[in-house]
This record gives sequence, C-alpha cells and structure tokens, in this order.
Amino acid sequence: MSLPERMLWQSLRQRPRGFKFRRQHPIGPYVVDFCCLSERFVVEVDGGVHDNIDRAKFDDRRISFLKENGFRVLRVSAQRVLRDCVDTADAIVARTASPLHQPAAGPPPRAGEAN
Repeated sequence: MSLPERMLWQSLRQRPRGFKFRRQHPIGPYVVDFCCLSERFVVEVDGGVHDNIDRAKFDDRRISFLKENGFRVLRVSAQRVLRDCVDTADAIVARTASPLHQPAAGPPPRAGEAN
C-alpha cells in the first residue's frame, strides 16, 4: 500500500458510522484499494501512475467491470489524501452513507421531470 492508502486505512479501518471497509479486496480479476461490501462501494486512490495513458485505459476497464457488477466507484487523488486525510475519509463515509441514487427507489427522474 502507498503512503496515502496507509493513511486513509487508519481512518476507514475504524468502521466509521458502522461501515466495514476492506483493503486490497479482490473483485473479479481486479483488486480494489478499499471496499465496503455491504454498500457495494469501492474507493480507489489515484496517484501519479494513473496519469499514464496505458494505466488510464486499464482503470477505465476496471471501473466499467465494477459498475457492470453493481458497485459504485469513488476515485480520490492521492494528493487530496495527503493534504487532508481526515476530511477525505469523512467525505468517503458520507458518500458511502448517501449514494446519489438508491436502486430501491426506482430509476432516477429524467432531466426536466419533477421528483
């Protein structure tokens, strides 16, 4: 694990708001940085290596696979974690707790439709 991943793990391993995160968790042919299986939520910490064009293509394939298999994916920059790990961990937990769309509520409204 990289330094930003180790820093973030110190917060996520405490089961914030009751969410159990796993680190370096395999999903299909991929290993994700962090995963909350109960919420089907994946967190990827992107360092400088992710700027490489070949790595970006690999990341796109991995994210597509994860989404096709029902996971929500949040990518955070390693720089953000290094700047403020506590705030980053809080933001991750907030996103875990409040997904943008709850599938049980039905499909999201189309643009221009009232809720």
